[in-house]
Amino acid sequence: MTSEFPHTPPRKSYTFSDAVNAEIRRAAATGIYDIRGGGTKRFLPHFDDLLFLGASISRYPLEGYREKCATDVWLGTRFAKKPIHLDIPVTIAGMSFGALSGPAKEALGRGASEAGTSTTTGDGGMTEEERGHSRTLVYQYLPSRYGMNPDDLRRADAIEVVVGQGAKPGGGGMLLGQKISDRVAMMRNLPKGIDQRSACRHPDWTGPDDLEIKILEIREITDWEKPIYVKVGGARPYYDTALAVKAGADVVVLDGMQGGTAATQDVFIEHVGQPILACIPQAVKALQDLGMHRKVQLIVSGGIRTGADVAKAMALGADAVAIGTAALVALGDNDPALEAEYQKLQTTAGAYDDWHEGKDPAGITTQDPELYKRFDPVLGGRRLKNYLKVMTLEAQTIARACGKNHLHNLEPEDLCALTIEAAAMAGVPLAGTSWIPGRNGGF
Repeated sequence: MTSEFPHTPPRKSYTFSDAVNAEIRRAAATGIYDIRGGGTKRFLPHFDDLLFLGASISRYPLEGYREKCATDVWLGTRFAKKPIHLDIPVTIAGMSFGALSGPAKEALGRGASEAGTSTTTGDGGMTEEERGHSRTLVYQYLPSRYGMNPDDLRRADAIEVVVGQGAKPGGGGMLLGQKISDRVAMMRNLPKGIDQRSACRHPDWTGPDDLEIKILEIREITDWEKPIYVKVGGARPYYDTALAVKAGADVVVLDGMQGGTAATQDVFIEHVGQPILACIPQAVKALQDLGMHRKVQLIVSGGIRTGADVAKAMALGADAVAIGTAALVALGDNDPALEAEYQKLQTTAGAYDDWHEGKDPAGITTQDPELYKRFDPVLGGRRLKNYLKVMTLEAQTIARACGKNHLHNLEPEDLCALTIEAAAMAGVPLAGTSWIPGRNGGF
């Protein structure tokens, strides 16, 4: 029997969306939490919510490409005998051999070197592919100490002590057994094919005073030549930055929650940490309060994609940025040309995040010889170099439009925000007003 009144159209819940319901059903069927790679997929305030105020009458722009706009950066000038000098302020973040294939690590080294910047080992030790093709290589010292070798510390150009990561601040690393090949097992002193979970904190110290001792030990091993970085996840950036400086860091690396990871719990990626936009001003304030801004350099990472992102991070006070996920995309990760193979894995190009399974058809996040043989490290390095070049040119274009002859001369006064959230996080005025939420009441 048909009602004489029209039915209300079906309406799904915002709280219990299709994605939420699908995860409830998956959890109910398996009894285990979801593990994946990549970064956050939820919407977060980001650099797109900021705009630059180009020059007109009140500011004088630089002319095209004829007036110089420098891009170089020195890292490690506080204590290191041999600070690093890079041609561009865009570096390659730590991504391990194990998470990535050997050819992918080689491509990162090739591309970074051709662009005049540095790459970073990641967890699991130093590979000859990366060291041999990297003009400047940063060696990561992590809680796992996998592959840690004093001789490799000396072979590196800088050492990065990893205390936290943006995708999982307070959490340890994860590399599942299907990616523990013979070579990975040998480098990490692990049994082949067994899941690896590294510690969430370093076994050598319990606080910043002990961290200071560890940094001094590393300096002695490397004859005080190498810059020492301290990397923290974006959770409490003011205090973490201040304590890293107190412990003797030459460089602080700050990673926001949009940063990617090889593998961790989905709930960690989506619900722990802060957006990088909220982290940078707090870290800069800590450096300024200690009289160390530009003396201790700040590298920021977590969702950097374009030259505009680079310029905005530097305008907020960073000395350089690091890219991870974007570098993998430049190499060929999640390429639509491989759509048919992604479909076989029950996903689609742009959404593939099961990096922990080692089945990457692009040959980048795998240890399967048949898959990584597909990847050409020379072509991958060339693509990465081109991408880094474009990012740098874009950042220069913006800096010139703001009247700056060096990227480091960009400043918060060159920015405005499109949303109240971004204005409050970045500490810049809401567009069309002089109002910085939480700081003043004026319009």
